Order: sequence, then C-alpha cells, then structure tokens
Amino acid sequence: MQMGFGLYQQQTLKLVMTPELRQAITILQYSAVDLLDFLRQQATENPILDLSEKTTREMASVDSTLQKETNKQNDIDWKDYIRANATGDETYYQRGSTSAQDYDPFNFISAGGTTLEEHLLEQVSMLKNVTPLEKRILNFLIGNLNENGYLTITETEAADILNTDTEKIEEMIWLLQALDPVGVGARSLAECLLLQLRDEPEEHTLAIAIVEYHLEDLAEKRYQKIATSLNATPQEVQQAADYLRTLNPRPGAEFAQGTPRYIVPDVTVEKVENEYVVMVNEGSMPNLTINRFYQQMLQKNEADSAQRYIQDKLNSALWLIRSIEQRRMTLYKVTQAIVEEQQSFFEKGTAGLKPMTLRDIAEKVDLHESTISRATSNKYVQTPRGLFELKYFFTTGLNRADGGEASSVVTIKEKIKAMVDAEDKKKPLSDQKITDLLIKEGIEISRRTVAKYREEMNIDSSSKRKRF
Repeated sequence: MQMGFGLYQQQTLKLVMTPELRQAITILQYSAVDLLDFLRQQATENPILDLSEKTTREMASVDSTLQKETNKQNDIDWKDYIRANATGDETYYQRGSTSAQDYDPFNFISAGGTTLEEHLLEQVSMLKNVTPLEKRILNFLIGNLNENGYLTITETEAADILNTDTEKIEEMIWLLQALDPVGVGARSLAECLLLQLRDEPEEHTLAIAIVEYHLEDLAEKRYQKIATSLNATPQEVQQAADYLRTLNPRPGAEFAQGTPRYIVPDVTVEKVENEYVVMVNEGSMPNLTINRFYQQMLQKNEADSAQRYIQDKLNSALWLIRSIEQRRMTLYKVTQAIVEEQQSFFEKGTAGLKPMTLRDIAEKVDLHESTISRATSNKYVQTPRGLFELKYFFTTGLNRADGGEASSVVTIKEKIKAMVDAEDKKKPLSDQKITDLLIKEGIEISRRTVAKYREEMNIDSSSKRKRF
C-alpha cells in the first residue's frame, strides 16, 4: 500500500450549527411565558423590531386557517411582509385565539400581603408593660425567624449579640411563642407541635408523650412499639397520630411571599362537532413588526456602516419571525399527532391513555425525536379533560397476558391507587396481592414494579397503611 502526502479536493455534506439555527432550536423549547420574555428582550436589543399588543379581531374558520398556514409554512414571502408593514397593513402576520384575546397572564401576579415579620411586629407594638430593651430583643428574635416561623439563633448567640444574659433571652422567647400564629418561635419540630398541643383547651397527654419521646417512631408509623412503650393500645396511638397530623408543622408558611407561577397553556384542544380541533394559543403574544423609520433608511441605498448595521439587524429580525412561525407550526403538528394517537384518552380519560413514545410521534410527523422532545418540553395543553403537560401523553406500557393492547404506566398507577383506596384498612393489600390482582386483569407485572409505582405515588407500604 502506497502512502504519502498530497492535496486533494473532496465534496462532503455536513450540518453547520449557525447562530440562527441555534436560535430556532432554543425558541422551539420556550413555553408561552418564556417566549414572551424572550421577545421583549430581543426588541430591546434589536431596534428594527417593534412589539405591539394584538387588537381584537375575529378569526376565520380554524380548519381553513390552519390548513392555509400549513401549506405556506415554508414559503413565507418576507418582501411582502416588509411591504405590508410599510403600507400599514396590520392584517399580515396577526394571529391569535379569540378565546384568549383579552388574557394576560401577568395580570394575575400576586400583589403580596402581610409578612410574618409585619404580623408579629404589629402584635409586639400593642404589648403593654414591656420595656424598650425587651421590645428590642423581641424585634431581634423576630428578625431571626425563617419562613416557616422557626427561630434560627440560639439563646447564647442572641445574648452575645445583644449584650445581655441568656435568661432574659429565654424569657423573651417564651413571650414570642405566646404570639399568633401558635407555634411560632419554636426551635424544633417537637417544640412547635408541643406549643400547639398545650394551647388546646383539651389535654392531649398521649399525643404530648408521643411528640416528646417517639417523634421518629411516629414518622415511621411504628404504632405497636409506641403503644408498648407508653402503656397504651395501638388504636389509641393511631388516634393520637391522626390528631397530630391536624397540627401545623410550619406556622409561618401561610405568610410566605413566594411569587406564584401561573401556567399558561401553549395549545388548546376543543371538541367541535365530535372532532378535536387543535389551536396554538398566541393571544398573549405581541405582534412583531419592522420599524418604519429603519425601513426608510434601507431604501436610501447608501453603502455605509450604518446601512450594513441596519441590514444585519433586519436579517436577524426576519429570522426571528420565521423561527417563531416555525415553532408555532411544529407545535401544532406535534399536538395534532398526539391527539390522533391518544383519541381514546380524550374520550375515556386516563383509562384510555395508550403507551406512546417520542419515536411514534416523530415518525407520524416526519421529524426527529429530539425535535419532538424540544417541542413538548415545558409545554401545556388545555383539553376538555383538564390541563396537561404535553410530556404527560408519552408513557411506556406493559404487555397483556391475553395479547391485547398494552396498558400504559399511568393507567396501571391509577389501578393501583384505586385498589389502595378501596382496600380494607384493617387488612391492607400487600404488594404481592396487588400484583396478583393486576395479573388476573391480564397485566403482566412483577411485585417489584408494583412497589416502584406505589413509591412513586407516595403510597405507604401495607404495614404503614394498616388501621388498628
């Protein structure tokens, strides 16, 4: 074999990951809320882009509109787009759902309420016979409560910082624990529960003893062990445990000021004359237009740096618009395929959910699995049966012994939950018994798989579900 150096010409095909392609891939993964934030950011960075809120317009027939847009999804005339904006024709590239035309998710963000610190400081201000030093200590302790209402500093640390004795700090902690809500100022879960138990007019001797000496056993539901130790019956221990579950282990949580996350559905599925119609929700999306001032500058045909800058920004804006259109059509096609595959779910509910993988949808819409994964990531669909994440419809399945259609994991979990809900609580079903019942229904499943699904649903084992 002869080897040597040389220069040769060779033609090869390879995919180059351009910035525009990366942007299109990123946009495909955005949810409706994330896309809105992204568009606002792009409008800030690109002076060519203008964002304007949609006006109220009646949509034409959903089927005909989607069909026309499907036919032209890869044949958008960008010159017509620019020309339409130059003449003020706002009907070009204005889409939205009339059902969501007045909906703005940001109108539902909580304005906030009273914090735990404000609630406690107000009570301190109304206390009588409290010296300025004691108020100062109380204010300091309140400032060292976490969001659950627990004290995060020791008596010794507080005494060193405030230059006072630990006895005075302990006295003020007791006063703090007498404020509302009951249980605030506790230094541990046990102390929090004891404060609430001792605030009740009825004495709960057994419950107090359980918290003081058997809190860990209570968490593991070792009722027999607790009963033996405290000279009580398992039934009495279980009743005390039921009462303890009514107490609040996080008394300060109700004042937490977390920002709520509202789910805005990206797609809506509605039943119209026995057919399910898919609509991509863009009612909250603004219109993207090209700034007319920069359009006029482009018409001057001046070959300078400013002209090149504007042209680059125009190309970037047009690619952004095309990427958003591509995202919309991809999301529509994927959701439409899911609805067709999961027709029985929309008719029967969870019991009709079929096993389905990303490959099934990828082959149906002629796209790569990674594209399907991106298109369904962090996306929600509003259906006649409720709001679901698109990923919810992708589930593995287990074969049936009778050779029938495989059952999805979601359906099997629902069966397990139904069995547990209907069981005799004095003789709860073991994992093996549940396995035998499912096998009788024709579902091939092992005891280990049943235990796995039960744990995923946070259902206790049979020994912990037993009622005495």
